[in-house]
Amino acid sequence: MTDLAELYRDLHRHPELAFAETRTAAVAARELRAAGFEVAENVGGTGVVGALRSGDGPTVLLRADMDALPMAERTGLPYASAVDGVMHACGHDMHVTCLIGAAARLAERRDWSGTVLAVFQPAEEVGGGAHAMIDDGLFDRFGTPDVVLGQHVAPIPAGVVGLRAGPSFAAADTLKITLHGRGGHGSRPEVAVDPVVLAAATVMRLQTIVSRETAGGDTAVVTVGAIRAGTVANIIPDTAELHVSVRTYEARVRERVLSAIERVVRAEAQASGADRDPEIVLETSFPTVVNDADAVERTRPAFDGVAAVVDPGPVTGSEDVGVFATAAGAPLVYWLLGGADPAAFAGAGTFDELREVVMTLPANHSPLFAPVIDPTIDLGVSCLTNTARAWLRQD
Repeated sequence: MTDLAELYRDLHRHPELAFAETRTAAVAARELRAAGFEVAENVGGTGVVGALRSGDGPTVLLRADMDALPMAERTGLPYASAVDGVMHACGHDMHVTCLIGAAARLAERRDWSGTVLAVFQPAEEVGGGAHAMIDDGLFDRFGTPDVVLGQHVAPIPAGVVGLRAGPSFAAADTLKITLHGRGGHGSRPEVAVDPVVLAAATVMRLQTIVSRETAGGDTAVVTVGAIRAGTVANIIPDTAELHVSVRTYEARVRERVLSAIERVVRAEAQASGADRDPEIVLETSFPTVVNDADAVERTRPAFDGVAAVVDPGPVTGSEDVGVFATAAGAPLVYWLLGGADPAAFAGAGTFDELREVVMTLPANHSPLFAPVIDPTIDLGVSCLTNTARAWLRQD
């Protein structure tokens, strides 16, 4: 089998942004063909699908996302990103590596009947990749799965899997807000409407939606991840942009938060004397990831002897993997794969102590995020392989 550690280092060195994962897709296609899979490329853009059929039986979809993030890496690793301003800061290179390894293992030992679909998805970070593959005839061309399985590496100890039934990952909405001011000279703000000040007031007021408008028993996160305005110090610009991320679990909470954002943004613009109403555009939207309870119980024994299973509680990170399951009418089982050095957790004897250590480690989307290669890859391969076998018909 391919040296997976070296493959991972290669993928990490060559990250690619959403819908531009051509090199990564070519690597996945090459490895699937070498394992004996029927392979289709350019599914939904840069997506890759491998099908391995072995008699009659269930169809199991194993999914990995491929895209990286537009940020500079600061890990200092010898295999750090060679692409300026692009980094695998969310571990999708680990997901691709583990799925390639699992595909090879399942092909090597065919003591099962059914079909394995290895799906390498583009554009998870910006949304649209899962829908694009489905719209391109994923299920019509390769068959509808009976279950969708997948994993996401996280800064919990390697050797631990986070799995829970029901709502597991939050829904996500991304908003682009354009605030309109009235430009002018920096020395004469009295004849302008300063959108920078308007943006600052709006950012602060948006934080009260969670702290003052969301019940203690509900979960919501509102993050302003980017502000763009102006060019130089002595020019008051015409506009300012806010890019906002919203995370919720329940539809009623989501609607309340989105409505509150619109109310706050419009009210702050009016209070600033803006000549034009702000523009609020919903750019992407991911549904809540809901793990099927019966499917979780069927899958859980597959982790025995591979990893310790813990309930991580609801995760406020988001994923579009559930789109595949919903479109197929199939159950979903999606788990966190521990990728942090177990040595960092020495002395943590309870779940609360483990959680405290996790809070000190670089998280996904950090420029310092870097899963340990060993034993994360081997455990990730084993998790995917064993869970697939739990659903395929054993011969």
